Amino acid sequence: MRKNYLSVIPLLLVFFLLSCAGPYEKTADGVVVNVSNNDPLAVKKVRLQVITDDIIHVTATPASDFSKRESLITAFEDTKKEGWTIEEKEGSVALKTATTIANVSLSTGEVVFTDLEGNVILAENKGGGKSFEPVEVEGKKAYTMQQVFESPDDESFYGLGQHQSDEFNYKGKNEELFQYNTKVSVPFVLSSKNYGILWDNYSLSRFGDARPYTDLDQFKLYDKKGNEGGLTATYMVNGDPKNIFVERTEATIDYENLTTIKNFPESFPFNNSRVTWEGEIEAPESGNYRFILYYAGYITIYLDNKEIVPERWRTAWNPNSYKFDLDLKAGEKHKIKLDWKPDGGISYMGLKALSPRPEAEQNKLAIWSEMGDEIDYFFINGKDMDDVIGGYRAVTGKSPIMPKWAMGYWQSRERYKTQSELLGALKEYRDRKIPVDNIVLDWSYWPENAWGSHEFDLARFPDPKGMVDSVHAMDARIMISVWPKFYMTTEHFKEFDEKGWMYQQAIKDSIRDWIGPGYVGSFYDAYSPDAQKLFWQQMKEHLYVLGIDAWWMDASEPNVRDCTSMEYRKALCGPTALGPSTEYFNVYALMNAKAIYEGLQEEEPNERVFQLTRSGFAGLQRYATATWSGDIATRWEDMKAQISAGLNFAMSGIPYWTMDIGGFCVEKRYEAAKEGSEDMNEWRELNTRWFQFGAFCPLFRSHGQYPTREIYNLAPSTHPAYKSMVYYTELRYRLMPYIYTLAGRTYFDDYTIMRALVMDFGNDAKTHDIGDQYMLGPAFMACPVYEYKARSREVYFPAGSNWYDFESNKYITGGQTLNIAAPYERMPLFVREGSIIPMGKVIQNTTESQAGELTIKVYTGANGEFTIYEDEGTNYNYEKGAYATIKLNYDESARTLNIGAISGEYNGMPKERKLTVIFVNKDAKTSKPVIIDYSGSATSVAAPK
Repeated sequence: MRKNYLSVIPLLLVFFLLSCAGPYEKTADGVVVNVSNNDPLAVKKVRLQVITDDIIHVTATPASDFSKRESLITAFEDTKKEGWTIEEKEGSVALKTATTIANVSLSTGEVVFTDLEGNVILAENKGGGKSFEPVEVEGKKAYTMQQVFESPDDESFYGLGQHQSDEFNYKGKNEELFQYNTKVSVPFVLSSKNYGILWDNYSLSRFGDARPYTDLDQFKLYDKKGNEGGLTATYMVNGDPKNIFVERTEATIDYENLTTIKNFPESFPFNNSRVTWEGEIEAPESGNYRFILYYAGYITIYLDNKEIVPERWRTAWNPNSYKFDLDLKAGEKHKIKLDWKPDGGISYMGLKALSPRPEAEQNKLAIWSEMGDEIDYFFINGKDMDDVIGGYRAVTGKSPIMPKWAMGYWQSRERYKTQSELLGALKEYRDRKIPVDNIVLDWSYWPENAWGSHEFDLARFPDPKGMVDSVHAMDARIMISVWPKFYMTTEHFKEFDEKGWMYQQAIKDSIRDWIGPGYVGSFYDAYSPDAQKLFWQQMKEHLYVLGIDAWWMDASEPNVRDCTSMEYRKALCGPTALGPSTEYFNVYALMNAKAIYEGLQEEEPNERVFQLTRSGFAGLQRYATATWSGDIATRWEDMKAQISAGLNFAMSGIPYWTMDIGGFCVEKRYEAAKEGSEDMNEWRELNTRWFQFGAFCPLFRSHGQYPTREIYNLAPSTHPAYKSMVYYTELRYRLMPYIYTLAGRTYFDDYTIMRALVMDFGNDAKTHDIGDQYMLGPAFMACPVYEYKARSREVYFPAGSNWYDFESNKYITGGQTLNIAAPYERMPLFVREGSIIPMGKVIQNTTESQAGELTIKVYTGANGEFTIYEDEGTNYNYEKGAYATIKLNYDESARTLNIGAISGEYNGMPKERKLTVIFVNKDAKTSKPVIIDYSGSATSVAAPK
């Protein structure tokens, strides 16, 4: 009896300890709060981990314990084990660091972040704002989840990656986060209140409203005769209203993917056709309806006979999304008409909407994800937006300095079909003395039936190694396009397939691509570490050995097939080595970039890596990877959309971004344009304006389909378009000492090169919604022109600074909006008062040094400083201290530029320099140049009187 009694003591002790578990447990790096809640889907545990004084990692779960999943985006070495305190009071637990307090409610798990004085920086929604719904995919049990935060009315939100609806400030807006051609999703939100939220989840996610857009049948719809039930859809052959193929009533307009387009009228001839949807729309409730238009071809939308969506265009195979709002009253009918002209075979079309929700809810910060183990986010506190982005990189990894040549001009097109075409284009640039550093070989250099072989079609590229050597002999670099795609007949496919590292759905369904007769293939599983190594090994054996300089990792969404439904996309992209594609939907590009980066580092650890990818995710910057905005269209509205897209991508923490100058997919009218025609005039002006914009982006790159994109093919040398493009290319190289310094700062200071005005002038509320002008570094404000025949544009000059016109030196007072002249050959470009800009001579490529002879322009009127950065340009020796800086300081009261002693050294650094100092004054005059010999010792230059 006694023996049996003693045997149950351990079990009773365990039960007693569990039942007496406290409301919270201090851990080595923070605290775990045990929330008292009987709801099985309510949060049970909230964990705070201190990463730095400014960064708190929050995880929350309705389960009994936290997930053991390893993060794919984090790169920090350890959490912070000391220098913070835990205190319980008034029903909450407070974790306090040197800068930040995180309070967790013991009853709800709600987390509130404050400064040390108790001022709220960010608060989760009252009650915690957390929701969980069980989900099971391919045997994996997880949750669909959402986290909602409070947000004051004067807050603005940025980041989220790069999207194409021409939206800048995301406050009160919705964005669906998934990867697709022209759409790059990064789950990082940057607030005007100087904090950020990094959401560690890889599935389909939504910012704002968690609901998906739904069809138009949520409204009462009436045909053009007034009958309820739907709109009148009229399908016209050759666009002729008298030649009607079919007319029918449609309550939904959902032809958005390869599945739903089957609902189009059978055998409808899309070429040169026209479709209209007409009738009336009546809202079931009053409020703001948010619409999303999905379109290819030409589309215009009218409401009550007024144009509410001016004509937009996308090529048939690559649709785009555009969002607009309508305030509607319940019971009121409005005439509506959609006028659609498909362009090039079967096209895609859809219009959906979200019903109204309370404005107070819509304006909150909310993030929803389809699948994950738990809510997982990093709160990043900062003194300013740069500080917050520095925190993002502390979590996800530093951004290495890109090679100096990458800051120069890149010539690309779709595509150089032969070796002689590529070398001829580069030679023409050299013969014309137009600077260029990089020429790009796009896809299909392989034999037609051998995608994924990484082998050249020797009929068109008879000597690949000789081609690369010839590029190098002309002092240029070559970047090559590589896809994670393999035809099943290639040996490379078979090497992956035998290991189980190929996605199988496309093979099972015998999906043929668009090349020749069509070939069956699929993508490799980049989530497998061993598959990553094999992918690089294949590239190494076939391409790296040729001396290729840079790697264009195309279609890395991954885009196994265009225009599929979301569910079929998931089937095509999985299952992954880590789990269901539903769970790992958004992070393929990061895994693929990791494969190339680590492979190159192993081969040449001191040679800088450069990758360009069409997709991205949080942490991409640590793999020396830039992103471009995909296969955008050759339209003015698409050019404008790139400005806000690039700014938000930069504010997502990834500093290197570029686009296809001129747009990738070309309207047929431009393809057929004749000399002297209006279409040719517009084509040249579009490229000119886009080129002006592109010269002031982090990376400067022309690319696109026919017409060919070389400057000399876009316009003759006597044309203002040619002259302008050459001018901006030369200006880009003259500014290389300034631009390369910015690149250095991305590593040393976690700097952002392409900067929304709100980053530097956040105290001026007007800057919070300006997404069509921006800063390049601390000095330049670029104001692209994005309307045909526009010869002026409105420019806002932020308060708190005054400005100089770069071309005329005219002085402009800040805090006002002005209509600024924008002649054909020039983009409005301004320099902030107090700026110091180092400039070099015009060079043909970055192998030519500018360091020995610099012009330093000082824009007087305010104190200023700038520190010139230099290093060896192509290796990682800067990480070991092999670099030099020269600090420049302008004292306005003394009218003197102080040039500091050179600090540091690197191989090839000039010992003697000639500096030409020019002071720009408020009277729009420049001083007489002051030329000094600088040997590295501190000196001063007074402005001439």
